[in-house]
Amino acid sequence: MSHFPVHTLDSAPDQSKDLMQLTAKNFGFVPNLISVMATSPSLTEAYLSVAGIFANSSLTPTEQQVVLLTVSYYHQCTYCVAAHTAIAGMKNVGPEIVTAIRQNKPLSDSKLQALREFTNLLLDNRGWANDEDIQNFLNAGYQAQHLLDILVGIAQKTLSNFTNHLAKTPLDNEFEEVAWSPVS
Repeated sequence: MSHFPVHTLDSAPDQSKDLMQLTAKNFGFVPNLISVMATSPSLTEAYLSVAGIFANSSLTPTEQQVVLLTVSYYHQCTYCVAAHTAIAGMKNVGPEIVTAIRQNKPLSDSKLQALREFTNLLLDNRGWANDEDIQNFLNAGYQAQHLLDILVGIAQKTLSNFTNHLAKTPLDNEFEEVAWSPVS
């Protein structure tokens, strides 16, 4: 028995219906993640709000996907790794970047690798970073704003990754082609 239904517009709480319709307008369909989140209109609104804020952050679309894929890989979220593989393709992120993250291999771009490593460091240390780690990140070509914007991406993906873990969100047909399983 699932405690977390995959809602339709007919079954969703009234407060989630507008959010689901907005998502359908933006994506062309309502991803199962949003359909599951719809059980909690507050979670749905929070996730979509944070996602919108992160999309307007100082990080480029490629850098954003590096953060989102890195967090999803870190949390071993099969749903979000697949979804962001597809989204990264739509945002013209190089497939070699996505493949490296999916396979837990280093990125050939040293600046993006620094971003990935710093994101992992923040996750490993629950937000703590020493001065040397921060300076190494800045030396890679980033600024303090980028460092803080990573936190928005971590927040976004923590909401979705943990939702998917609790709900065992089924992968959408639209993402089946890029399904992912953790590397053993």
